[in-house]
Amino acid sequence: MNLSISKKALYPLALLIIPLLGILLTNVVEWGVFDFLLMGSLLLVLGIAINLTLLNIKYFNKRIAIIFFIILIFLLIWVELAVGVFNTPFAGT
Repeated sequence: MNLSISKKALYPLALLIIPLLGILLTNVVEWGVFDFLLMGSLLLVLGIAINLTLLNIKYFNKRIAIIFFIILIFLLIWVELAVGVFNTPFAGT
């Protein structure tokens, strides 16, 4: 079992350029340093989880199913932090 993480696991972090451009170009996006750190850590975990799935799961159908659930969990956490769909204490407003 190979547990080395490739550079591809860091590619989702490039998505942080989108809110950075939004901050620089408009007044609509209001992200702070904590927001970037939180989303960066979520994206990093997403990239590592997908990379580990691709390295360790042999069967294509299992890979697709696991990656689908990893992305689904990421999206649910993201939506909860952004707008508070489930009304948890850490929900955004």
